[in-house]
Formats: sequence, C-alpha cells, structure tokens
Amino acid sequence: MPEVRTERLWLRGWRDDDRLPYAALNGDPEVMRHFPATLSPEQSDEMVDRMMAGWATNGFGLWAVERLDDGVFIGFVGLSAPTWSGVPLVEVGWRLARQQWGNGFAPEAALAALAFGFERVALPADEIVSFTTRRNYNSQRVMQKLGMRHDATRDFDHPLLPHWEGRRHVFYVIDRAMWEVASDTGVAR
Repeated sequence: MPEVRTERLWLRGWRDDDRLPYAALNGDPEVMRHFPATLSPEQSDEMVDRMMAGWATNGFGLWAVERLDDGVFIGFVGLSAPTWSGVPLVEVGWRLARQQWGNGFAPEAALAALAFGFERVALPADEIVSFTTRRNYNSQRVMQKLGMRHDATRDFDHPLLPHWEGRRHVFYVIDRAMWEVASDTGVAR
C-alpha cells in the first residue's frame, strides 16, 4: 500500500496497535454524533478489516493517520468505493479522534487523498465525491475547504439507514477541472 506524508501527518497502512485507539474513537458519542450509533470494539475491528481489504480490492482505500510530531494515531482519511449507491463512485472521507479536531488535520490529509485520487486512481466519472448528514456542518466545512461544491441535485436519503432520523445526506463533488483550478489558486489548501 502506498503511503503519503503531508507537512504534519503520515497516511499509512493499518497496524494491529491502531485497533484499540480506533475502537475508542468509534466509541466516542461526540465523534459518532452524525452516525446512528457508536461502534463496539468488535464492530470497529471489522471496519479496520474492511478498510485494509479495500486496498487489495480497489488499489486505493482509507489510510490510518498518524501525527508526525508525536507518532499518535488520530483516525482515518482516504478514498473508498461505496457499493450501496448502485453507481460507481470514489468518495473521500475521514474520521478523527475528537481531541484532534480544530487543528486542520482533516483538510490537510483529505487534500493528500484527493491528490492521490486524481493522480493515481482510475476514477469512474473523473470526480471524487463526499457526503454527510445535513447537520454535520463541520464535515461540510472540510468539504468546502477542499474546493468541493454542494450538488443539491444529488442529495439523498442513505439507503442503509432507512429508519434513522439523520438519513438525509448532502452530496459534495470535485471533478478534475475543479481540482486543478483549486490546486492552482490555492483554494484547496
């Protein structure tokens, strides 16, 4: 699996010692506020296994993220290919430990993931998308910092969450042309 370093972060492969802090992150009600529930340690481990398998299946995936200054695992960032949509998509996503919020780590790492996607992934529609619940304003702000735009025509009720009050999701997108403009002008930073 390729690894990426940013100014402050190392996007790397998953290790067994990431599982405990990742389970703690997924068990934090504040981190999981915009999800139906927190995850048990077993569910969290299953998610790590799926993220690791995604690399083998797709040639891209979700990296474990570590701070370069202190070596602390802080969560995940990367690309995924959601299969539930019925349409081939590549999504940029992230989940970071609450104590790491507000440091600009999500946009920093997600920009590296976008660069990886546009430079090294055969994108089905020459775009990368992201989505979140309508009320997850923090994630929407990260998407905006990445140079993504909200495409209200593609907002949707998440099919895997039919009975959850937060099932309505907003849909953001950045295509190659937008990425190049954002990268050239420094908007995506």
